[in-house]
Amino acid sequence: MKKKKLTEVSARRLKIRMRIRKRIHGTADRPRLSVYKSNTATYVQLIDDWTGHTIAASSTKKIANQTGTPVEKAVALGKEIGEKAIAKGIQTIVFDRSGYIYHGRVKAIAEGARATNLKF
Repeated sequence: MKKKKLTEVSARRLKIRMRIRKRIHGTADRPRLSVYKSNTATYVQLIDDWTGHTIAASSTKKIANQTGTPVEKAVALGKEIGEKAIAKGIQTIVFDRSGYIYHGRVKAIAEGARATNLKF
């Protein structure tokens, strides 16, 4: 089986992601909000690392309002995941930016989640 060759950008992000994940752990009371960005969509998950289960998940593909810029969609995504968390009785979370810079879509997700009174 061939081993995939990492590009410089993906190798750098993997290194940053592993450095972040050493310190960030989600529990059932305070799950980890993980962000993934692709070229077409943005995905978020609330993860309980102790049991290895995803509590809630959403993406920009599943949002009812599909118009607007990617940043506007990310704000709506943050609000949606915040509402799902509040509905499950979760008040505080740990934010995992997955090696992405806290700017643009990642920042918009955090601001949208904070708009639903979710604490980081």
